[in-house]
Amino acid sequence: MIARARRAAAPLGLLALLGSAAAPAHAIEADVVVMQGLDKVTARTRTFRVPVGNTKDFGSLRITARHCYKTPPEEPPERKAFLEIVDRRPDRQPVEVFSGWMFASSPALNALEHPVYDVWVIDCTVKQADSGE
Repeated sequence: MIARARRAAAPLGLLALLGSAAAPAHAIEADVVVMQGLDKVTARTRTFRVPVGNTKDFGSLRITARHCYKTPPEEPPERKAFLEIVDRRPDRQPVEVFSGWMFASSPALNALEHPVYDVWVIDCTVKQADSGE
């Protein structure tokens, strides 16, 4: 009876010990997506911030940030944002050119394919109440 109790306790103790280290931490939901854009015609880059739920224009693109998450400091760094990008050229109707997740660590994994512009995620930040950001 005692041996049976020890066998049952050992795996539970091991699971409790490993559970805290092996369990993945939850992503941090951020308020602002930090992106960089490249105009391929002029070869100029611009870094800009889009609050989640808001829209920012970059050239003929209208970028709407829907979600932004980052990993906690104890995990490998990853920032991911769900973006909707519409191309609004004056000579034609607006066309959605991208809708999906972009990953900062792998910008080519799910990239915007556009002849004039490149846009990629750099970071996800959380607004600080005292900084007025």
